[in-house]
Amino acid sequence: MDLTELSPALRNAFANGLVIPAHPLALDDQRHLDERYQRALTRYYLDAGAGGLAVGVHSTQLAIRDPEIGLYRPVLELAAETTRAWSDSSKHNVMLIAGVCGDTDQALEESALALELGYHAALLSLAAFRETPLTEVLAHCKRIAEVMPLVGFYMQPSVGGTLLPYAFWREFAEIENVIGIKMAPFNRYQTLDVVRAVAEAGVGDRVALYTGNDDNIVADLLTPYPLVTTHGPCAPRIVGGLLGHWAVWTRQAVALLEKIRTVRTAGTTVPTDLLATGIAITDANAAFFDAANRFAGCIPGIHEVLRRQGLMTNIVCLNPEETLSPGQAEEIDRVIRSYPELNDDAFVHENRDRWLTP
Repeated sequence: MDLTELSPALRNAFANGLVIPAHPLALDDQRHLDERYQRALTRYYLDAGAGGLAVGVHSTQLAIRDPEIGLYRPVLELAAETTRAWSDSSKHNVMLIAGVCGDTDQALEESALALELGYHAALLSLAAFRETPLTEVLAHCKRIAEVMPLVGFYMQPSVGGTLLPYAFWREFAEIENVIGIKMAPFNRYQTLDVVRAVAEAGVGDRVALYTGNDDNIVADLLTPYPLVTTHGPCAPRIVGGLLGHWAVWTRQAVALLEKIRTVRTAGTTVPTDLLATGIAITDANAAFFDAANRFAGCIPGIHEVLRRQGLMTNIVCLNPEETLSPGQAEEIDRVIRSYPELNDDAFVHENRDRWLTP
């Protein structure tokens, strides 16, 4: 599958910018997949207005791939089936992105499965290539791009990513079946490397830029990048977000992106209240993602917010050692009290029973 096989409507929507939550994993107390709550999460994101879903990614827990766990296919399949049913009834298309990782053999197998299940693109993790020459990493990317469209992924080293220089992204952007890049190094210099690489390659009309910088969401989405390239001056923008943070309070995330899009279109001065919202979101993310403990509690932190809304029954992870850090629950308490305007509790309360219906 190549990008020409994506429907024009889906390609345009992705290029213009979508809210794409990184889908969590709902488990019961025995650490088995809780299909009822997993399906309810998918319905929540779709009804909240998300234009896409990223499944099988870090927030879904990479251990779903372990042979003794065996949840990679069931989780991707459940999300795809639930999304298709929703799309058939709503007449809205949704971008399905599958997390793909591991060495080339594993990534080829996962991308082939994702394609079989109806996913539109692969979010390609390169964590397995930390010590590999960049020429080999690029060859790996090209192999996966032969199977399905790619979204590149610059993942921060704190959670398993590897540093990738401008030269890598410059060549990556030229791979014909690349449709986007998620930038999540949590670092302005490295984010700029990717933006500049895409601009210099002259492929900004094909490769959409998405923020994964959960610590800088609003500023990333508001800021033009004034660059001078060999093609001339340009000012590319980050158009949307593929974010773990958007796995919670998603209804408000959709409203936020619409507000930012209105400001960008109008070309007016950015309102200071929008910048202040950005700081509030960063503060909330620090609590949810457990920044104080080098992100050790980032997945259970997201679970805890969803549990409080009744969208999960617990904060259980596949790894029994993975739980909230000391003091993290109190930090979550603090940001929920401090920023009530950021939550979508009322929306969830109105619809939760329906989402939980088999």
